[in-house]
Amino acid sequence: MSIRLNRRELIQKGLAGFGALSLPVALTACRDDNQDTAGSTLKVQFLHGVASGDPLHDRVILWTRLTPNDNAARLEVVWEISADQDFKQLAASGRVITTAAQDFTVKVDADRLQAGTHYYYRFRFGSVISPVGQTKTLPQRSDQVKFAVCSCSNYPAGYFHVYKEMAQENNLDVIIHLGDYIYEYGQGGYATDEAKQLGRIFAADNDKEIIELDDYRKRYALYRTDADLQVAHQRYPFIVIWDDHELSNDTWEAGADNHQEDEGSFIERKLAALQAYFEWMPIRPVAENDHLNIYRQFDFGGLVNLMMLDTRILARHKQLNYNDYMTATGIDAVKFQADLLNPQRTLMGVAQRQWLQEQLMQSTAPWNVLGQQVLMAKMLIPQELLLLLGQITNGDQRPETLAQMKQKITELLTLKMRLKANDPTLTAMDKARLSAVAPYNLDAWDGYAYDREVVYGTLQQLGKKAVVLAGDTHNAWAASLHTHETNHEVGVEFATSSVSSPGIEYYLNVPADEMAALEYAFQELIDELDYCNLNQRGYLTVTFDHDQVVADWKFVDTVKAREYKVDSTRSHQMTYDVHLKPIIEVAKTA
Repeated sequence: MSIRLNRRELIQKGLAGFGALSLPVALTACRDDNQDTAGSTLKVQFLHGVASGDPLHDRVILWTRLTPNDNAARLEVVWEISADQDFKQLAASGRVITTAAQDFTVKVDADRLQAGTHYYYRFRFGSVISPVGQTKTLPQRSDQVKFAVCSCSNYPAGYFHVYKEMAQENNLDVIIHLGDYIYEYGQGGYATDEAKQLGRIFAADNDKEIIELDDYRKRYALYRTDADLQVAHQRYPFIVIWDDHELSNDTWEAGADNHQEDEGSFIERKLAALQAYFEWMPIRPVAENDHLNIYRQFDFGGLVNLMMLDTRILARHKQLNYNDYMTATGIDAVKFQADLLNPQRTLMGVAQRQWLQEQLMQSTAPWNVLGQQVLMAKMLIPQELLLLLGQITNGDQRPETLAQMKQKITELLTLKMRLKANDPTLTAMDKARLSAVAPYNLDAWDGYAYDREVVYGTLQQLGKKAVVLAGDTHNAWAASLHTHETNHEVGVEFATSSVSSPGIEYYLNVPADEMAALEYAFQELIDELDYCNLNQRGYLTVTFDHDQVVADWKFVDTVKAREYKVDSTRSHQMTYDVHLKPIIEVAKTA
């Protein structure tokens, strides 16, 4: 399925305008004042807060949603943006229409603003006024840029303490959300086992796996009632991209692992999911006639060139599966390698890949940053350990299997230490156990080697390096990025932990007091990996100036209780110069 097919189907279904901005009153015909104004019987509430997003030098998207007592109503909404919180210095204002056709969401592109300026904004319907939000336009020139980065917020899995902590950060330019803003599962699905005791269950009319437009809308509505999520949106503008769970688990262009034949047309589901996403998220269509693609670029004062990518939904080919290559004698390595390196397989699509190359060629910024969903680093681990991890993550958590994994890790670490010490007694078979590696996750860039090498090759040819931001895994990582053939370093990757979705500890059933040993093992056995936190929820801040980039991982001690603390004992900081050389060397310690 192509983007072109998507668009044709969209038009056929009368939804060509989904993702469009709210219609100004001046451009609407046949105004009915009786419906457009707040009457005595028509009541509305702002139950889902406000949000802003996609800031540029002179404009920013403003968002809210109204909840009327009459779903047939046609609501005229006033929006205002001001230099002061008393709204005495209005920078812009207007009136727009919203109806049930947009799920009563409002999305305005407030323009003609001043660069690098803080603003306040609000919405009004009659005498009912929304909460006041804060936002900021991008600067023309900047000496420092600071992002907060997050992903994977699963409502029934735990409280959104991470959003609360991000809202309390000082001097952020934006919050970057790397996807899995919602999850599609129903009650009883992934990570819902403690939902009831946490008081985070789904409503009866939305407690099944979401498939249709109304389902997706209700799921967004639930998430946006969360006070911590609301305050994060209210405090800072967001720059967002989707991952797979905004649609369905392990999505690709023409299907998804979590979409079955008895669930109807996948294209219908996809269009429903994307429509709801554009309705509920403060994202700007990339062009007047393109409400599907979301790859786009942001210039932070000439200092940071941020390129947001879609590696999930619109152009991604189906991910490989090791099970498809298993034979009676083991994995068919020849066939697997041929498919893995096939230049026709892509996760970005040709158009996006060319766009990215052009952006990198044109960029004059000291820092080129790729905001995208999945891990780009080579997460290559010994095959014998990979097989065990696969068993465990697929449900085999018997004590003997877990014990076998621990034994394998101990053996492999011992061999790795002997190899690093140039132990002359190390046998060829010993070395083979370490060198026989395979990708940990074929759902990431590891499963799309050609696309990755094109990006790496472009960076090498241009003499540039990239800072890559990733989410998806629910764990925190840092890694160096190298080309396959020449081992040329082309960047670093900083991956954020999740807001609430459980991490590796959920699958491997590893007690907290054993996590340090597991993290040490991962760092030693995966060559490109420099840091990881495998069992805590949190977020990442990344601060750029002309001399260095500083990555700070921050974690909360729990998302399973209303009371929590920031776990400063597990916080981690890494600093690099403009050539992406560590200023503070990363020590791999147990």
